[in-house]
Amino acid sequence: MTAAVEEFTEFAAGAAARLRRTAFLLCGDWHTAEDLTQTTLARMFVSWRRISRQDAVYAYASRTLVNAYLADRRRRRSREVLTGWLPETAIEPRACEVRIVVLDALATLPPKMRVVVLRYWADLSVEQVADVLGCSTGNVKSQSARGLAKLRAVLEEEGTQTILREKRDN
Repeated sequence: MTAAVEEFTEFAAGAAARLRRTAFLLCGDWHTAEDLTQTTLARMFVSWRRISRQDAVYAYASRTLVNAYLADRRRRRSREVLTGWLPETAIEPRACEVRIVVLDALATLPPKMRVVVLRYWADLSVEQVADVLGCSTGNVKSQSARGLAKLRAVLEEEGTQTILREKRDN
């Protein structure tokens, strides 16, 4: 193998899990997240010599992932939200179920409002998210505010807002 291929293989091994988690948070389906991760890594491999000279390899990977997600959404044009389970009767969620409830709430957000994933889950600054998405910082701020408001509304319907506050305060 050449040095560039070995370097890419090392990068892909280290970044794949992180990219897959971010992809899952964007799309809400593990199978689609795996496909998006593979697409991202394939596109990066093609451009690796050009990318590897830069210091921002992870930023490039994040941007490529978001672009792959948006392209996939445009292709599907479906408003369906895929989940791995059927809805059941509402019960008071326990602390261990909060993660599932939050992921379900994220799945209800439209693609533009999923900027909250990059902003708060990936812990990127407003400027970094704007750079990744190729939009203005004002757009990131407004979409973040709208996304958080919708998440709060969905979580209040589910009755999990109190549990989240208790967990945060502990």
